[in-house]
Amino acid sequence: MVSGRAVGAAGGFLADKLLGEPRLQPHPVSAFGSVMASLERRLWRDDHLAGALHAAAGSSLGLVAGLAVRGVLGPGLPSTLAATYLSVAGRGLAEAATSVVAALEADDLDEARALLPALVGRDPAALDEKEITRAVVESVAENTVDAVVAPLLWAAVAGAPGALGHRAVNTVDAMVGQRSIRYLRYGWAGARLDDAAAWVPARVTAVAVAAVRPHTAGAVWQAVREDAPRHPSPNAGVAEAAFAAALGLRLGGENRYGDRIETRPPLGRGRPPELADVAEAVRLSSHVGTAVAGSLVAVGLVGRRRR
Repeated sequence: MVSGRAVGAAGGFLADKLLGEPRLQPHPVSAFGSVMASLERRLWRDDHLAGALHAAAGSSLGLVAGLAVRGVLGPGLPSTLAATYLSVAGRGLAEAATSVVAALEADDLDEARALLPALVGRDPAALDEKEITRAVVESVAENTVDAVVAPLLWAAVAGAPGALGHRAVNTVDAMVGQRSIRYLRYGWAGARLDDAAAWVPARVTAVAVAAVRPHTAGAVWQAVREDAPRHPSPNAGVAEAAFAAALGLRLGGENRYGDRIETRPPLGRGRPPELADVAEAVRLSSHVGTAVAGSLVAVGLVGRRRR
């Protein structure tokens, strides 16, 4: 059973790579977001309990959807592949990052700012080309965990409920995670749940970065060990530090989230990112996803042979 889930997870990753986002109307994630937005309008209060109910409802809905997929397609490879395909968004991440670069290359700063919220939660209104570039590189690193490695690992461990349950948790955090005064208390539970769900995948991502860029492994280890703990996120800091070291960059700086400003510590010991570095970050993200998916295939084949 584990081998089937592992191979199914890798198959879902490959389907995303080849086909991109599923052409479903409405898209399941968009439909989920609409349901959660409606629930927020009913539940919102400036306290932790209301936010905890919101997070519990969202994660439960994801698990139920995963159980439904498993019930229709059966346990193991088919349902895991389908749910992973719905959950992984590596190609979408690459396309979103590339579209921002295209706008900057065309000297259309307004268009780049308009496209940026698809990648990051920070306020793009006052960002120049350098800050937009940094935001995109940081987003590619962080979302390699959230949109690629975490759904792959959760699918391999728990099948369709794991994949869709994680996607639900991550979407709840993206919607109400503590990025403004409104969500400081209400979003606390969702943010902590997402932190817990991504803790192992973030560290697997760092290991995979070192594995696919072996000549930078020492720098990756140093950045993850020394720089990442100063980041406010226990997971984004790990991924961003690993990417910064592998790409020879220095990330971090001042980020504005609505009415709140956060100063992020330096990650890595290189130079500030330039526009060409976005393509390198996208390529690194793809290599990390491929390495993790390939490892799952190997696990699945070994499991089948033992049986």
